[in-house]
Amino acid sequence: MNMPETQRGKLKIFMGYAAGVGKTYKMLEEAQQLKAAGVDVVVGYFEPHGRRETIAKTEGLEIIPRQKVEYRGSVFEEMDTSAILARHPRTCLVDEFPHTNVPGSERSKRWEDVELLLAAGTDVLTTMNIQHLESLNDQVWQISGIRVRETIPDWVVQQADEVVMVDLTPRALLHRLQRGVVYERQKANSALKNFFRESTLVALREMALRQAAHEVEHRMMTDERQFVPAGTAPASPRKHHRILVLVSPNPKSAMLIRRAKRVSDFIGAECFAVAVEPSGDLSGLPQPERESLEQHLNFARNLHIETRVLEGDDVASTVVDFGRRNQVTQIYLTRPAARTWLPGLSRDPAQRIVGMAKDMQIVIVSDRERVNE
Repeated sequence: MNMPETQRGKLKIFMGYAAGVGKTYKMLEEAQQLKAAGVDVVVGYFEPHGRRETIAKTEGLEIIPRQKVEYRGSVFEEMDTSAILARHPRTCLVDEFPHTNVPGSERSKRWEDVELLLAAGTDVLTTMNIQHLESLNDQVWQISGIRVRETIPDWVVQQADEVVMVDLTPRALLHRLQRGVVYERQKANSALKNFFRESTLVALREMALRQAAHEVEHRMMTDERQFVPAGTAPASPRKHHRILVLVSPNPKSAMLIRRAKRVSDFIGAECFAVAVEPSGDLSGLPQPERESLEQHLNFARNLHIETRVLEGDDVASTVVDFGRRNQVTQIYLTRPAARTWLPGLSRDPAQRIVGMAKDMQIVIVSDRERVNE
């Protein structure tokens, strides 16, 4: 007798633009409502941050004890995914979705732990801030001057069944911070001088609201594609775009990949990340360059971008030929080091691609400097 397939659990994300807007509070509030309705709910991971009102919302909820992981002579606490799987609740709360697990854990990222819970049929409620979305990493750095290290690939958020934007005005958030509601006094004073400047919070909030609008549009378009009433002709498709990113060992390739991925998600385009080598693989590169290029290609794969290493001696002609054969409509390149733009005479691949690919849109992405206030 065949056992029935486990139905995948549903993922609900409570998203904000900064710590203290009320994401965890809202998540716990919903958990209490579910429990009152008779749903089997547990807390898989909760980070209290000393917030009394939020801690009070856990009253009566079953909390799964954390797992202790030893690393370099110290003991750290992580979510015990195995214990949650064994408990098999209907719904599990998981705070701080973008968290990186301590080395020695079974999985490196908390979102990977959540994937296991979902696959086992458990619904998950979780929290995150907009600045942890991978494609926004460069924009967040330009706004705040802080490079966010813990990120989540966009596809993980896009597959969520529901994303709830938890909003609070920057003035109200700063007032909460000054009253010691968000952090204890010393940490709050430090935050006010760094990430929690009002101009930074305003920009992050605008980014979060734009992302919320994008999520709504993306889900509406997905629903329209999935449901076409019988006897109804499908709507005329929009022009189909395909984006190509030229990847190299240059550190700026990561920024280029993020930008292209962001645009491809907004316009519903396919995206390729390609490198060009005479041998068609990376074996001929010096080790530092090979490792850097592999890192960039792996980064693209983690964002669900298709990657290729193309065989060719001439980077420009190989890229343009691949683009035409695959109906690419946009090519993303980093700005050449040379200051003069003479595409017909230059040896720089980017400048030559501009000269050769007249039938495609060429996007030159510059690494913008942060403007200090």
